[in-house]
Amino acid sequence: MLRKHALRATIHAVLALSRVVGVVLVAVGLSAGEANPSFGLPPLVIPADNPITPEKVSLGRKLFMDRRLSRNNTLSCAMCHVPEQGFTQNELATSVGFEGKSLRRNAPSLLNVALQHSFQRDGAKPSLEAQVWGPLLAPNEMANVTVENVVAQINSLPDYQGLFALAFGGKGPSEITVGQAIASFERTLLSGDSRFDRWYFGGEADALSQSEQAGFRVFLSAKCNDCHLIEERVAPFTDNRFHNTGVHAASERKSSRQISVQLAPGVTIEIEPNALSNVSEPEQRDDGRFEISSDPRDRHAFKTPSLRNVALTAPYMHDGSLASLEDAVEFYSSAVANAKISPETVKLTKAEAANLIEFLRTLTGSNVPELARSSRPTHGIER
Repeated sequence: MLRKHALRATIHAVLALSRVVGVVLVAVGLSAGEANPSFGLPPLVIPADNPITPEKVSLGRKLFMDRRLSRNNTLSCAMCHVPEQGFTQNELATSVGFEGKSLRRNAPSLLNVALQHSFQRDGAKPSLEAQVWGPLLAPNEMANVTVENVVAQINSLPDYQGLFALAFGGKGPSEITVGQAIASFERTLLSGDSRFDRWYFGGEADALSQSEQAGFRVFLSAKCNDCHLIEERVAPFTDNRFHNTGVHAASERKSSRQISVQLAPGVTIEIEPNALSNVSEPEQRDDGRFEISSDPRDRHAFKTPSLRNVALTAPYMHDGSLASLEDAVEFYSSAVANAKISPETVKLTKAEAANLIEFLRTLTGSNVPELARSSRPTHGIER
C-alpha cells in the first residue's frame, strides 16, 4: 500500500497527465477544487512504450538526484537543474561540469520540458529518453565513458536492488530503463495554472493587475507571441522552432569592453578581457542548430524557450549572457538590426518595458514550490 503522502503525490502527477486521456479523476485525498497544475498547458504526449507509473517516477527521481551516476561521484542531474531554482541554475551563466570544466551553454529549465518537441538547445535529441544519456556520457558533464559503466555502477549499489524490477516488470538497469525512469520523473514537472492562465483562459478578471494587463498588450503589439505562442485554449509560449536572436553578434560586440567579475556577494571588480582570458578556458565556439542540421540558415539558431516560469529561470539565452528580465527586454528593444536575426526589433518606452516585465512575472505556475519540495528525497541522506 502506498502511504498517503505518496498517494497524494501520485494523484498530482496523474492529474497533470489527465488531458492526454481526457478523463476526470476523483480520488481520495485530493481536495475538491484544488488547483490543476496542467491548466493552460498543451496536452502531454506520453510514449506508448513508456507509460508513467508511480514506481518509475520514484526511481527516476532517485536517479536524477544521485551524484554516484557521474564518473567521479560528484555530479547529479539536479546540480545543474536545481529544483529550488526553477530546475535550472541561477548563479551561473553556464554550468560547471566534470572536474570544474566550464560548459558552453546555459542549463535550460526542466519545468514543462515534457511538452517540448525536441530536446537540448539545438534540438539534437528527439525524446526525453534519449536526452537523458547526453549529460551522463558527455566528457565535460558527468563524464561516464560508456552506458555499460553507468549500468554497472547502478548494479553495484545496494539501495537500487529491486527498484528497477519493481518499476519495469522484472527488468534490471539498462540503457532503456534508465532513460525511461528519468524521463518519467521529468514528465511530472508540469507547471501551469499561472495567474495569466486564470485571467486569460479562466476568466478571472482580477487575476492580473492593470499594469500586468498593459504588459500583455505590449507583448502582443511587440509581436513577442510570434515566437512565444498563445493559442485559443492553451499557451505553450514557444513555437518549438529555432531562431538566431543575435545573441552571438551582441557577445562579439561586447568582447572589447571590461567585464564585471563578482568576487563575493556585493564585491565586483572590472577586468579587461585580455587579463581574464589568461586565467580562463578559451571561449567555446557554438553554432547552435547548424551543428545538427548543417544548414547554413541554422547558424547561431537556438530553440525558442517557453516563457512559462521565466521569472524563476534567470540568467537567459543559450549562453546565459543576460542576467535578468530587464536585460532580456532591453536586448530585444535595442538589438542591432541584422538580416540573419529572426525576430524584429521593437523599441519600447521605459513604461512599456516595465509593464512587459510585470506581465512576464505572471507566467509562474501555481505548483512550482511543491514540485521543488517533492523532487527531494523524503527520507535518508541525499547521495
